[in-house]
Amino acid sequence: MQNDGGEEQRGDTGPQDASEETDGKRDRTPSPDRGNTPEASPPRLVSMEELMETAKGVTNMALAHELVVDQDFQVKRVELPEGSLVRKVKDVLHKAFWECLEDQLEDEPPSYGQVLKLLAEIKEALLSFLLPGHARLRARIEEVLDLPLIQQQAEHGAVDIGGLSRFIVGMMGSLCAPCRDQDIQKLKEVTDVVPLLKSIFSVLDLMKLDMANFALLSLRPHLMQQSVEYERNKFQEFLDKQPNALDYTQKWLEDTVRHLRGGAAAAAGGGAAAAGGAAATSSSSSASSSLSPLHVHNQAYLHLLRWDHASTPFPETVLMDQVRFQEMQQEVERLVLVSSVLLLVSSSVGEDACSLPGLMETLKRTVSVLLEDTPTLTSGLQEVLASVGDRVCEDLRACGSSGFSEAGGDVLRGRISACSRPDDTVRQLMGARVQSVLLASLEPPRAPPPLPGGLAPVSRELQEVAVRFSRLVNFNKLVFSPFYQRLLQDVLRAEEEEEDGPPTQT
Repeated sequence: MQNDGGEEQRGDTGPQDASEETDGKRDRTPSPDRGNTPEASPPRLVSMEELMETAKGVTNMALAHELVVDQDFQVKRVELPEGSLVRKVKDVLHKAFWECLEDQLEDEPPSYGQVLKLLAEIKEALLSFLLPGHARLRARIEEVLDLPLIQQQAEHGAVDIGGLSRFIVGMMGSLCAPCRDQDIQKLKEVTDVVPLLKSIFSVLDLMKLDMANFALLSLRPHLMQQSVEYERNKFQEFLDKQPNALDYTQKWLEDTVRHLRGGAAAAAGGGAAAAGGAAATSSSSSASSSLSPLHVHNQAYLHLLRWDHASTPFPETVLMDQVRFQEMQQEVERLVLVSSVLLLVSSSVGEDACSLPGLMETLKRTVSVLLEDTPTLTSGLQEVLASVGDRVCEDLRACGSSGFSEAGGDVLRGRISACSRPDDTVRQLMGARVQSVLLASLEPPRAPPPLPGGLAPVSRELQEVAVRFSRLVNFNKLVFSPFYQRLLQDVLRAEEEEEDGPPTQT
């Protein structure tokens, strides 16, 4: 849109502080002190000033992290809860203000004191939308919204509020983003002064949000280049003031090493029993390779997708992404259940029936819809899977599958319902296969391994989760690699000393 100053501007505005009007889309800011800290050396006492400064640094680090990790991150207007006391007070005050303004304009002679204050705020907002090169627009706004002149006109009862409002709306149309064209058009249809001024401020708030989000979008490429070093330095500052701030991270790695060592020991014992000493030696070598830092770390990240968030504190270094890991964990659990059900259907009715056009896709949609937003680790899962079994049998009956019978349907429903148990064989099998795909996404780049059996129907969804998981993990590795390296060395050294036992005395 061409403005009256001969300059074109449509939403490409510079940075603007909208902190008083906006709030982040998500709030994942970690607390600087989470309590229930495992036994360790007591932290030194810090002053309130140091604590506040640390909290501010963590908050800034979390905001920078969101900008880099969340490609859809935006600031949004704070919406007070409907019916809340703060919302009621705000509505009452706003209503009283606009009613008072209307009464002032209806007085004889009219009182323009509040109107002048509003015009000053509007002028400041319009000027803030301009870029340094928009000299003509700036001069035009200064000329029309000349507050001392308007003050003199008001004193003589000659101020044209309607004309000023139309100028403001036109200028807003020149400066706004294209997504606000409809809002500007609605402003042009308002004729009464007070409702028009009220609507102008509402649209100006939206334009401030657009400007803030544009500034964030412009900032993201530059932040990407500096984010790793920035987050690492901010976390180091936090660690300097809270020396025990890696206790949960250390326990996370220790538990992973202990789990891997236990699994390797079981494999070594089984190998020795089956094939003698040579197998035991080979298994011992395999156990050593399974405790390489890279493998330990990848397994630790994989464990985050099986985390008990209700009772186990999350590691500090991934705390800012806890919500993301929770969301991915729920997606993975649903994919495991969907693939388990489809595998049971395939084994029950045979491959010929499953090859019917669109059958497996229909069954997948049915199961996915029923499992959507279902807490998969709660007792209610059995009832949900019972409904899944009924719907699956209905779909098989409707498609006329030759491999389906009523007796077979009863068996299939029972086997689907059994998937509600975490120790169900089919569910564990598909869970292990899904985990292998996610683990492979963390390995060094190479030819992708073949997709494990039974996962073909959910391959697209699983690949999307794997990409998001690996991207999040790799960024976390880049930021916290120095901390992980030191912790892993200590953990592996302690495990080796424990395995070797105390030194013998001669």
